[in-house]
Amino acid sequence: MPAYDNPSRCKLLRGLAVAGSLAVAMLPAAGHAAERLGFVVREFYLAQHNSRFGDECPEGMAASNDELWWRGLSKQDRARLTNNGLRGQDARGGIAMLRGPKGENVCVNPDAVTDPPLRVVRGKYSYGANLDGTSDGKATPKTCAHEKFLSHDGKTAVDNQLYRLVGCVYGWRKGGYIETQASEDRGVSNLGMILIEISGVDNRRNDDDVTVSFYRSIDQFAMDGFGKPLPFHSYRVDTDDNGKPTYGDKVKGRIVDGVLTTARGDVSLPYYGLYTFMNPVIKEFGLTLEIPTDEKLGKGQITGYYNMSDFLNFVSGMAGHTSATDNCPSMWAKAPSLADGYPDPKTGQCTMLSSAFDIGVYPAFVVLPTDAPSGKAAKR
Repeated sequence: MPAYDNPSRCKLLRGLAVAGSLAVAMLPAAGHAAERLGFVVREFYLAQHNSRFGDECPEGMAASNDELWWRGLSKQDRARLTNNGLRGQDARGGIAMLRGPKGENVCVNPDAVTDPPLRVVRGKYSYGANLDGTSDGKATPKTCAHEKFLSHDGKTAVDNQLYRLVGCVYGWRKGGYIETQASEDRGVSNLGMILIEISGVDNRRNDDDVTVSFYRSIDQFAMDGFGKPLPFHSYRVDTDDNGKPTYGDKVKGRIVDGVLTTARGDVSLPYYGLYTFMNPVIKEFGLTLEIPTDEKLGKGQITGYYNMSDFLNFVSGMAGHTSATDNCPSMWAKAPSLADGYPDPKTGQCTMLSSAFDIGVYPAFVVLPTDAPSGKAAKR
């Protein structure tokens, strides 16, 4: 039956149209003063160049923890422990990671075994930014010598050693289990949800001076009837016992033709996935973001230096859920030789990995403690 022949459906459609108009109206019109724009981060993935045939991994994909486990078994034990191959990778992951010589968990104790060297990215191209300012990756006072990538247009030398480390690991590649599952974990909880607020905005299309702040939400993603994030929802900021935001690092930025670009600074972001938390400080953090003009997803990219120890501890912490698709010991062994940022003053060993992350944001209202009635802090 056509909508205009069904009064109830017609009424519903009119209501949706009004709601949509109100939502769009909540965005500041170009050329008019507006103090704050808010966004909730729904997508957060390592930016990586994965070709169709894995040409960036000429040595092949990295051997997984699961593969190394079952290849080390006798045929009889392999058949028994895998039910003649019918027991899937996920089901045997808890056994596979206990492959140390004395039954140690090799993700919690990566030094318990010596695995084959990790196969890493050897390709020419990557997403990222030129963080060290060099064209050849030579050592500087704040970086270690490393190989550079080229941007996809071939014009810029870029750094992304985190991608070099994990780009040939099945679980970390686009669509792989690790980041896909981590994204789902955040989607059904209020854990590790990043809020972005742009304040001091006079014109959302072009503004030379804005302030960009980063917070953690205590509210879950609001979903529509199709299970997708609902734009223009309100999210309260996480606070400590004194009512101050537990996060809140700020960087300056500018908007040109609707694209936000921030200055670089040190920013702490919440992260959650696979039952593991992180609070990494991204050194020399920078963000570019296409500011959405309606309820659609806005795309952006974060670049900066990611703490190597934090990342490796995350890899170890999630091992029980991803044992089949990565290999903790080989990643722990290889990462120090790829680290390119912030040398330890005593050893000279770099402690951070250049990185890039693709993000997707929806327009939202960021509710700060000062926004609560009577100035009361938002409660957890």
